[in-house]
Amino acid sequence: MPSDNSRSNCAIAVDLGTQGTKAALVAADGQILGSAFVPSNLIRPAPGQVEQDPDEMFGSVVTAIRSTMDRTGVSPTRVAAVGIGGQMAGMLGIDDDWHAVTPYDSWLDSRCEAAMPLIRDWGEEAFIGITGSPVTYAHGPKILWWRRKRPEVYRDIAKFLVPSAYVAGRLAGLRAHEAFIDHTHLHFTGFADVQRMAWSDELLSAFGIDGDKMPAIVRPWDIVGGLTESHAAAAGLLPGTPIAAGLGDTAAATLGAGIARPGLLFDVAGTASVLSCCTAEYRPDTAGKTLIYARSALPDLWTPLAYINGGGQCLAWFKRMTGLDYDELNALAESVEPGCGGLTFVPHFGGRVCPNTPALRGSWTGLAWSHEQGALFRAILESVAYEYKHYLGTLERLVGQAAYEAVHVAGGGARSALFNRIKADTLGIPYRPLQAEDTALIGAALVAGHGVGLFPDLAAAAERFAAPGAAIEPAAGKHRLYAVAAGRYRRTADGMQALYASLEAAE
Repeated sequence: MPSDNSRSNCAIAVDLGTQGTKAALVAADGQILGSAFVPSNLIRPAPGQVEQDPDEMFGSVVTAIRSTMDRTGVSPTRVAAVGIGGQMAGMLGIDDDWHAVTPYDSWLDSRCEAAMPLIRDWGEEAFIGITGSPVTYAHGPKILWWRRKRPEVYRDIAKFLVPSAYVAGRLAGLRAHEAFIDHTHLHFTGFADVQRMAWSDELLSAFGIDGDKMPAIVRPWDIVGGLTESHAAAAGLLPGTPIAAGLGDTAAATLGAGIARPGLLFDVAGTASVLSCCTAEYRPDTAGKTLIYARSALPDLWTPLAYINGGGQCLAWFKRMTGLDYDELNALAESVEPGCGGLTFVPHFGGRVCPNTPALRGSWTGLAWSHEQGALFRAILESVAYEYKHYLGTLERLVGQAAYEAVHVAGGGARSALFNRIKADTLGIPYRPLQAEDTALIGAALVAGHGVGLFPDLAAAAERFAAPGAAIEPAAGKHRLYAVAAGRYRRTADGMQALYASLEAAE
């Protein structure tokens, strides 16, 4: 039965993800009262192309919110605001009436690779210095692709939008002149000065992009409007319910994990293996082209990150190939000595993203007759830890060594004590699994609630909601052993990159 509590002390949070849309009702103490999931339909018109239907994406949000409200039985009078986190590196175009004139050009879509040399030729180091991000499959190359390959569509685009902004604006009934993008997405736009939080006239002019097609830059918690009557009725909420600008899904997950001050790191042990940290300094990785220097949702903080595209997917692939479950595989791997007797796994099945070396592919090297399923699986686990060690080393070269307090870890991989222990031993930093896996939903709820005064101190609320568990402390002896193995891994990955590049050149 619906609650008769009329106080607005909850927020609706939405995570507009690649595999589907999840909505949740989050209470003022951070408790998720209920949730719902609607799967996505990824459209693959041709090799390398991945799209989604914007209408379907929007419909999934409305359906997920309605299902959440129905399941919880909570009165809509208790919902103070709506916050949306969404996929970050993809974009779409809208006309003056907020109608989509392009499909959602997914972050998984690689057709824009043809435009990436234009940016590199202009000067990738200078580009990184302005945007904070190496050249990758993100908004800049995508916008260039639409301008060069689909000029008739490009002319009809009033504004380019990210998914979270598209959905939030449509829920509020906005028009293109009211379009926005929050600051956590700026590093992926390709045409923004991320430090100044402004569009870069230099970059827009250099690549012939119409600055009028760029939306206004806002803060994640800024209220962009209220729910229209028709959308409120469909979603089971009240008309006029405030809608926050929202933020990128990685930014939401990082905030929801309590990464609210320097000295903390965050490991997203999911399909993509992401390591990010929190720092007060902007030091873009112009030399290594490894770290993506993103703005935190929190003012004056940065969350530089790097990731393995499909790192966690390698584990799922091996599980499927062997027919064993993760408990069985972890038990087999436990009996294998750290370093796997020289066996090394490279997890870049779809090419390396950080730094961008698309020719690299996955492999095991150093195989011996003695290596069995446990060693093969442990080598996959260790490869993720070795990548993280490289990311952390890159960060320390940029901002100097720091006394890191802990790594907060969420995602499916956070449930593996072995995986957490391998990463703690490799990095030499305590690992603290989070109780809540859906930190992106917590982050989206936090910015929505902050926008309407539900959480006056955003950083304090984020740390309070994270509630990390007991720390897994690194073992000094294993840390030294893994330092040697990580060096071997790095030489192997770079050597395999050279091999694959030479094979590609010979074809």
